[in-house]
Amino acid sequence: MILLISCPDRPGIIARVTGLLFEAGLNILDLEQHVEEGSLFFMRIHADPAGLRIPREELEERLQTLAGALEAEMRLHDPEERPRVAVLVSTEPACLQDLLSKRESGGLHCDIPLVIGSQDALRPLAAGYGVPFHHVPMGADDRPAAEEAMLALLEEAGTDLVVLARYMRILSADFVDRYRDRIINIHHSFLPAFKGNRPYHQAWARGVKMVGATAHFATADLDEGPIIAQDATPVTHQHTVEAMIERGREIERRVLAQAVQAWLERRVIVHGKRTVVFH
Repeated sequence: MILLISCPDRPGIIARVTGLLFEAGLNILDLEQHVEEGSLFFMRIHADPAGLRIPREELEERLQTLAGALEAEMRLHDPEERPRVAVLVSTEPACLQDLLSKRESGGLHCDIPLVIGSQDALRPLAAGYGVPFHHVPMGADDRPAAEEAMLALLEEAGTDLVVLARYMRILSADFVDRYRDRIINIHHSFLPAFKGNRPYHQAWARGVKMVGATAHFATADLDEGPIIAQDATPVTHQHTVEAMIERGREIERRVLAQAVQAWLERRVIVHGKRTVVFH
């Protein structure tokens, strides 16, 4: 079992939580905690449920009672469960290919029940992994209808997490609110640099010496959501735009997969515009 906790900091939190788990028969395998700004406490506990002496429902009731006393938010997860992840794409195959491959090999502990594309180009790629593909075009005039169609597909699939794998459409605030802190996007640079079209051309024109990528939660404010993972790789004046694009694709794949894996392993707590990402 994995327990995530966030609350105002005060003495004795670890003792009270671990004491409750001990009384329930759980053996703690790993514990990581973080105090931010001297007043906010975050903790992730991984416990072995083999010795649990009470029904899980009773454990959750005891945790919620303690949460009330600590003014805390507590979430209990079963790491054996396989979250259902929907992937939204346009025409870039690299990130989708990486996610599907990692899911098939067991690198990502999840199910991918569907891929939704604003264009039809990646249908063969999804089909090659046996994943249903749904083409839902979205233009400026038909966004409400397209989003309703996508939300219906996501609900029917029992979606836990939505991944925007180079999905080149802007989602409305209403859509994002339906999956608050459950939509992960990949951006082609360290935010907030080089926004808009042809980012690598902008970077090349400025003579940048590094290219990077940022995975973050989607919010109503475009590319302003809490950051989960970032990375960069060096380039020089000798790199062409095409070479920079290829390096960028490599790092986008890696950073997006890192962010998705962190979410699947319940290592992420959102705090305002920031995240706490445990090791």
